[in-house]
Amino acid sequence: MADRRLQVFTTVARLLSFTKAAEALHMTQPAVTFQIRQLEDYFNTRLFDRTHNRISLTVAGELVKSYADQIITHYNEMDNEVRKLTGDVLGPLVLGASTTIGEYVIPSILGEYQAKFPDVSIRLHVANTEGVIHMVESNEIDIGIVEGPVNNKNLVSKVCWEDELVAVTPPQHPLAQSKTITPDKVLEYPFISREEGSGTREVIAEYFAANGLEFSNLNLTMEFGSPESIKSAVASGLGVSILSVATLDKELKLGMLEKTSFSPAATRPFSIVYQRQKFRLRAIEEFLVFTEAHCGIKKATA
Repeated sequence: MADRRLQVFTTVARLLSFTKAAEALHMTQPAVTFQIRQLEDYFNTRLFDRTHNRISLTVAGELVKSYADQIITHYNEMDNEVRKLTGDVLGPLVLGASTTIGEYVIPSILGEYQAKFPDVSIRLHVANTEGVIHMVESNEIDIGIVEGPVNNKNLVSKVCWEDELVAVTPPQHPLAQSKTITPDKVLEYPFISREEGSGTREVIAEYFAANGLEFSNLNLTMEFGSPESIKSAVASGLGVSILSVATLDKELKLGMLEKTSFSPAATRPFSIVYQRQKFRLRAIEEFLVFTEAHCGIKKATA
């Protein structure tokens, strides 16, 4: 393992926060502070300026960071090449998933991957699409899987499969009596939406615009940060919503909710997103291969 002090230092330098670094490294904040102080004692100089609850790199800190990044990269490359020779796939794998995918899609993928590669240590962060893309950009996670298109040209984005968005209502609701509906029908009822920054909400807005409507035309009465809260509100008769069909298996089987497809169909891509970098740990490479194969199965059975 590369010098632990350098790993801690580069994490603090990237996040510019001892608290966030401690969370990312699964350490206590005093332990992170101790490692940084050891490194500063070794170089006999301060590496961070600490003022008004904020930190920044000193000139010496910038220099150490430039070399530390290279040392850790070379160490990871060496470790990866040796693992290729021995056939081992192990180490950390940090993933991010947008809410719908994180709660309803990725658990089964991770279960299969972990069974195939038991020595890989997986950590998963679930946030809305905007948050996951930010974590990929800032290198907080290795791979993100998000809802909707990704427009950042600095990231690699590959469409995994197409997800359908449907109108969600109580079983006896007027909209549930039709096989398909046009999007304007939803405007007639109180609407329950995901929060701003949600991939689902962004795709709904784009779908409405493509059909001559505006998201602002909706009778928006409530906003929630998760599909579970929305489903509970809809089942209680508080309004209608639009959700991924992937979130509805349990409620449809129990007769708690009804889904109705749109005409034209409302679909969105689920995309894999990662940094445009030449080198990746083997655990990351294997996950990309594994996930793309899983997506192929999804497309074939959709």
